Amino acid sequence: MNTQINKSNYDAKAVYWLESRAELLKTFRDMGFTIPSLIFPAMFYIFFGLVFNKSAMSGQMPSYLLATYGVFGVIGPALFSFGVGVASERQQGWLTLKQCTPMPISAYFFARVVTAQVFGLIIVFSLFILGAVFGNVELTRTQWILTLLCLVIGSLPFCAMGLWLGLTLSAKAAPATVNLIYLPMAFLSGLWIPIQLFPEFMQSLAWIFPAFHLSQLTLAIQGFHLKFDLIWHLSILVLMTVVFFFLAFRAFKKMSIN
Repeated sequence: MNTQINKSNYDAKAVYWLESRAELLKTFRDMGFTIPSLIFPAMFYIFFGLVFNKSAMSGQMPSYLLATYGVFGVIGPALFSFGVGVASERQQGWLTLKQCTPMPISAYFFARVVTAQVFGLIIVFSLFILGAVFGNVELTRTQWILTLLCLVIGSLPFCAMGLWLGLTLSAKAAPATVNLIYLPMAFLSGLWIPIQLFPEFMQSLAWIFPAFHLSQLTLAIQGFHLKFDLIWHLSILVLMTVVFFFLAFRAFKKMSIN
């Protein structure tokens, strides 16, 4: 029997599209993931950006927290979709099964990136609506668009970090480990409280977290003054993305050999 695949009939775009569609449908049907991912950033922004601290920072708190909670919002789906989702499917054998199919395994990882970014889009749009309607946040059209692009594209370092975690952690350890990274990183990066209110040593500590650098890029787009040049924050984000994808690649190769 001839089991070779006729590559002339192989449509790579269709494979990537169908895998992304299937991953999106599967994820949206998981209410335990979908509801917290979409609701929590908006809920936190309402409480801390619109209700309790609206007059802080000379009335700029809604605009400031729109940027930082946008970062908080896009990090969650990226870290948990990869960190927890990949770890769970790897342990259940789904990742091995997908490697046995004609589909390139890159389509599986691409689909998870698409899913994380679609969730990020929904979260950012919900924050935009809240900020514009209830927080009187006024940005130019260019600033709105650049903020959206910065946040969605900026989720890539966290996809890379999550992928590395998902390929190295057990399904049992992944949720706790991801939370131990996600929540302290969000706080220490100044996503919940303006970084300027932190002691000097804590402000210095923020530099080790990619969330801090993404928030600084987003704040700069919205017109906030930064201590350091944008190129530093952008370079560190790119470097972290490359490092975590490299670590994930090594972990995947090691898993494939074993």
